Amino acid sequence: LDQKARVKVPMVAVLRDHRRALVLGTLVALSTFVIFYLMTVFALSWGTAQLGYTRQEFLVLQLFAVVFFALTIPPSALLADSRGRRTAMMLVSAAIAVFGLLYGPLFGAGGWVAVTLFMVLGMCLVGFTYGPLGTLLAEMFPPEVRYTGASLTFNLAGILGASVAPYIALWLATNHGLEFVGYYLSGAALVSLAALALAKGLVPSAAR
Repeated sequence: LDQKARVKVPMVAVLRDHRRALVLGTLVALSTFVIFYLMTVFALSWGTAQLGYTRQEFLVLQLFAVVFFALTIPPSALLADSRGRRTAMMLVSAAIAVFGLLYGPLFGAGGWVAVTLFMVLGMCLVGFTYGPLGTLLAEMFPPEVRYTGASLTFNLAGILGASVAPYIALWLATNHGLEFVGYYLSGAALVSLAALALAKGLVPSAAR
């Protein structure tokens, strides 16, 4: 305000002047939404319809795994502060890509131990990506459009990653097998990893 830098219509300013940050930020957040919805909506649907779990049994498994989602957010924040938000997101994106290769074998095994391990590992990765994501997205935009830029990227990533993920996963699993759901997740993680590499110049040095 003191510098007379207030923007009248921030959304227009983002779409006009910060398209690169908008596109890269959306892709950075893509794998966060894909893994979250594959571990929640799709996993519940497949676990009850194909693996023989009752809805109550699988919900208990998911509730147990969600505890690990919550527990991994604080250490992810510490990692982001010590290594930089972008580096932390690159590390977790790479881990998600590897987890995608285990998605079919672990989930498809169907046993309590394998499915519980699958849910816990997946939710841990969700926690590790949720921790630094919001701050990183905000840091990709200048202060006068920061809130709007972060909001737009987060919501656009939700549309691209969350809204279609369960449907794509169901089609892949039904027609090609669970391992292809994992390949889809790995692909999303690699897209986010590439966007993070290209976003180096958009974030301050402390966030890298």
